Amino acid sequence: MEQIDVLVIGGGQSGLAVGYFLRRTTLSFVILDSEPSPGGAWQHAWDSLRLFSPAQWSSLPGYPMPRAGDDTYPSKDHVLRYLAAYEERYALPVKRPVVVQSVARDGERMIVQTDSGSYAARAVVSATGTWRHPFWPHYPGAADFHGVQLHSAHYRSADAFAGKRVLVVGGGNSGAQILAEVSQVADTVWATKEPPLFLPDDVDGRVLFSRATERWKAKVEGREVEDLPGGLGDVVMIPTVKDARERGVLVAVSTPERLTRTGAGWRGGHEEMFDVVIWCTGFRPALSHLESLGVLQSDGRIAVNETRSLVEPRLWLVGYGEWTGFASATLIGVMRSARATAQEIEGVLATSS
Repeated sequence: MEQIDVLVIGGGQSGLAVGYFLRRTTLSFVILDSEPSPGGAWQHAWDSLRLFSPAQWSSLPGYPMPRAGDDTYPSKDHVLRYLAAYEERYALPVKRPVVVQSVARDGERMIVQTDSGSYAARAVVSATGTWRHPFWPHYPGAADFHGVQLHSAHYRSADAFAGKRVLVVGGGNSGAQILAEVSQVADTVWATKEPPLFLPDDVDGRVLFSRATERWKAKVEGREVEDLPGGLGDVVMIPTVKDARERGVLVAVSTPERLTRTGAGWRGGHEEMFDVVIWCTGFRPALSHLESLGVLQSDGRIAVNETRSLVEPRLWLVGYGEWTGFASATLIGVMRSARATAQEIEGVLATSS
């Protein structure tokens, strides 16, 4: 059994950011990644995915993302190259592919079982993100639908849907970007629970992050702040989405009440036929590897103080969204949580050694 100070589970953007700051300590650490190659969940994104912030606003700590040529918004492949270069630049100790099966407490150590051996760590950081836990909403009739259903987690390109009739369910940037692409080759309907919020054409991730940061600081400091429009989930008008608007397809209807054998049905008895349903309905934390610790709540989250588990004090969680740190699920936003986590772990282990 390998002995280590800190074991980080997950080698995507959050795990790499934590590793960057752990390098500044004297602690021994290893990062276990279940993927076969660098890039984390970005490897599974659809082929045409674009960030909605320029490269310089999409960087991990220490190493700015290079400009993406003439493209304002970096592509999926550009992000993958950047994450691979980041890992190599800082010689981060990533082992892959290694699947973590369980984590358990044994005295002052955390025992981590994997498909390639076990580790004893003084602290564990879970940074597995959400991609492996896509959220599929419950819809009456879904099991009877004879067409194709897939989640945005498994969508790659529109090629397979040419000439089909496609229902895209879910707003936000994933719904808008996938609708924009699929509508070029198929007859589409976009259904959202709430009317989508479209940002002005000159507002992108830079502005959104700045405004969200100001709101967060105001809340922490107990002061009021101007209620500027724009949240991190609002639709950014990248070129493909603008094109969809110009084609008149960027129009949403309410979500259906049910699926039928041949399509979907809405309140009032209205029904339409569809060949495909693409669920752009988000994700939940991928935390099944921590079930053995008994720390999961009914909502699938873990109670934390900042990033540290309240139930298991040798466990930290980074990159799962607002509940583990402001904007922590974003490339640029994870830095604050990663730095604070590494510093806290260093202090905790220093006092317990």
